[in-house]
Amino acid sequence: MNLEITDVKVVPVDEERLKAFASIVFNSCFVVSDIKVIAGESKLFLSMPSKKQKDGTYRDVAHPLNSETRKQIEDRVLAEYRAVMARRGDQPQRRPAPRVEPGPPTSEPKPSADPGPEPETGS
Repeated sequence: MNLEITDVKVVPVDEERLKAFASIVFNSCFVVSDIKVIAGESKLFLSMPSKKQKDGTYRDVAHPLNSETRKQIEDRVLAEYRAVMARRGDQPQRRPAPRVEPGPPTSEPKPSADPGPEPETGS
């Protein structure tokens, strides 16, 4: 049996690092929900569905068993995330450069390298 991703749904959220929840359907008969799209330091990545353990750690409840399958899932989910964001008019994972408005030209003289003697104060 060949595993095929037959559907991907992405629901964007407006949080600092959590960017969306996703679900994927395999072979039109098996769904994995609660996949998270996370903004890392330099790129987006997926966090598979997990459950909190008694000791406070988290354990994945569904996950790929090899890197090829992980890449296939990540590529499809992130492509759908970017498509959803583009339809909304958002630019995912791109932080615009700060906008600098040009101001009027200044006619103030530039300070010289030698400011001259300190003014005396009358004390």
